[in-house]
Amino acid sequence: MTVRPRRFGELTPPPRLLFGTGPTNPDPRVLRALGLPLLGQFDPAFAEIMNEVSDLCRFVFRTENARAFPVSGTSRAGLEAGLCSLLEPGDRVVVGVAGRFGELLAEISARCGAGVTPVPTEWGRVIDPDAFGAAVRRARPKVVALVHGDTSTGILQPLPDLVRIAHEHGAVVLVDAVLTVGGTELEVDRWALDVCVGGTQKCLGCPPGMAPITYTPEVERLILGRRRPPQSNYLDLAQIEAYWGPDRLNHHTLPTSMTYGLREALRLIYEEGLEPRWARHRRAGAALHAGLEAMGLRLFGDPAHRLPMLAIVEVPEGISESGIRDALLRKHTIEIMGAFGALRGRAWRVGFMAYNAEVHNVLQFLAAFEDVLSEAGLRLPPRAGVEAAARVAG
Repeated sequence: MTVRPRRFGELTPPPRLLFGTGPTNPDPRVLRALGLPLLGQFDPAFAEIMNEVSDLCRFVFRTENARAFPVSGTSRAGLEAGLCSLLEPGDRVVVGVAGRFGELLAEISARCGAGVTPVPTEWGRVIDPDAFGAAVRRARPKVVALVHGDTSTGILQPLPDLVRIAHEHGAVVLVDAVLTVGGTELEVDRWALDVCVGGTQKCLGCPPGMAPITYTPEVERLILGRRRPPQSNYLDLAQIEAYWGPDRLNHHTLPTSMTYGLREALRLIYEEGLEPRWARHRRAGAALHAGLEAMGLRLFGDPAHRLPMLAIVEVPEGISESGIRDALLRKHTIEIMGAFGALRGRAWRVGFMAYNAEVHNVLQFLAAFEDVLSEAGLRLPPRAGVEAAARVAG
């Protein structure tokens, strides 16, 4: 029997407004950069692009660290590279667990063979410094791992006091800033963060595929002084830093197009300026929060510590969480996201990041959200969300 080959047409993904928690719609200039001609990884022109990417990583992280470069892989690759390069079997780790991504840091650490002490925190709240300090004193960890902004809860974790406590007990601090870098205040050097990991697909405004990381000379000495190599060759920061360093020692072939895209995304942040970019995210977020509350919807979590670029919206009684997301996608080409863990089926996650962090996008979303919620039977004050958001935005 002859199997007739399938016919495949040209790829034409449907247009979407990505108003969830990442990925977000990139600036068209980033998309254009992805299509530029390829260079070989040892071409002098590409070496100069790598140098520029490192310089721009230092800019967005606010650091003078010599080691600042992207790990090839999505943001989780950066987190795993940091943890598996630092941790050896039997090392102790304290992890702030205030949401899904604190749980992830604990899981990765355990897979590295470390003894993990979690500091559990109610979702929607920040970590209690006293409970954290007690855990650090008991465990005497080599590493403390914290999430700066957790997309599962919408909470921005204050870092300086926790970092100070960790350092008083000799621990190295690794911070997951996958969401926050480029979107809200993040000060690697001023806050004395030892390792900081970002991601491309959120506030940096690039497609997923690379994970910027930076770490101090003290961390570099720990990585180079390990008793045995990490279990992962691909995520071994000792080898990756040699590849990004002046000797360009071969480790893997960089994803050339993603490197172009990241350079352009970082260049656009440099051009805009970090403080104006943070302010733009705050303005869009304030409009979003005000609009949702004016519609009579409840936002999850401590209002004093909400992330500026996200809202976790509680699903009203009698409304289908997935049904509203489906209607937004079908009628308005808007994607928002459901929630994790205990919030699964009980909340929507909405975000405006990077190129999308504009008030006009927030207004478009609020009008569409009102439309599908009203169609689902929820009685809402007409245009209250849009009008409140516009007032807040000025």
